[in-house]
Amino acid sequence: MAQSPGTPRLLRRLNDRSALELLLSDGPLTRAELGELTGLSKVTAGQLLARLEERGLVEVTGERAGGRGPNAALYGVVPSSAYVAGLDILPESITVGVADITGKIVVEVTVDPLDGKDPVKAVLNAVQRACNSARIAQSQLRSFVIGTRGVVDPRTGEVRFSMDLPGWHVGVLASLRRTLGASVIIENDVNLVALAEHRYGAGIGQDDFVVIWAGVGQGLGVMLGGRLHRGITGGAGEIGWLPVPGEPLPTDVSRPTSGSFQRLVGNEALGGLAAAHGIPGRTVPEQIRTAVARDATAYLEDVATRLAVGVAAVAVVLDPGLVVLSGDVGKAGGPLLAAMVEQAVARVCPSRPSVQATRVAGNPVLRGALVAALEQAREQVFSDTV
Repeated sequence: MAQSPGTPRLLRRLNDRSALELLLSDGPLTRAELGELTGLSKVTAGQLLARLEERGLVEVTGERAGGRGPNAALYGVVPSSAYVAGLDILPESITVGVADITGKIVVEVTVDPLDGKDPVKAVLNAVQRACNSARIAQSQLRSFVIGTRGVVDPRTGEVRFSMDLPGWHVGVLASLRRTLGASVIIENDVNLVALAEHRYGAGIGQDDFVVIWAGVGQGLGVMLGGRLHRGITGGAGEIGWLPVPGEPLPTDVSRPTSGSFQRLVGNEALGGLAAAHGIPGRTVPEQIRTAVARDATAYLEDVATRLAVGVAAVAVVLDPGLVVLSGDVGKAGGPLLAAMVEQAVARVCPSRPSVQATRVAGNPVLRGALVAALEQAREQVFSDTV
């Protein structure tokens, strides 16, 4: 049987990608080390490195002393071979992070979203500001992932609905792609938080877990089998609508604040609870931090009991094993509040999941956006080496 003419090219591409991923995760590496890790001969590994060096994807970063012979050259991925952008869109601000292909964040800027009526113009302004700060050309950005509070249709990638961002609607994605390129992706913000937890936080090594976002709004990010679960219409995780005992069912589903679980654990409810317990603070996160500092367990246990209603409902349906408490409330409460939620859930739920506080440093939406953008960019760059 004649050999397919595409086979050697395909093998080279696969070997190149494997080598680049190893250099990112374990590098810098010598030619011999790379050959050992990939199973390639020294000659083949040398040819591979020469090919990638010629393409501007790898470079010599130093040398390693060996035995009696000369020092061996160390190779690493060229950080500037590609850049990506992640964005966190809020009604009052747009935060842009730019990372190089190794994942190092080179700049993070927060800008005013202008009047909020033209999301495309606002995004372009923010991206340009970030590129100027990073001293790179916009053309060097290989992918863009935008996090929004809206419901994103996984079939089209369009924002189907956003209460806080009315300017983000069907048609915005197409406009962004015409301006920035086809690599623009819009994703629900809590889904991006789940990606960040999976890569950097409490979800490391866990393929099945959920993130409960407790803050201005209530959200749920679901990771099953190492993949995000978005639902057919992108509505998976809209936990604010969860019916709960003692709270009225919504009469107008166009008003997110009317959701039963939102009524139970939203800022108004937790703020009133803090006042009843005599906990000071201008915002709910401040009140929770004060309660933690004062060891005001009565208030924190009441908050935990309310959050446990949502956690238990998710646990009996998905049985995720791990629940990560994130958002302003989860971050403010930290491990103490997470432990109280776990205990409260155990009293009403037979599956008894582990509840842990978020471990992602910085802006988790932005970190998740950069995780997704890097995956997309590396797929492009690493799959086109020969």
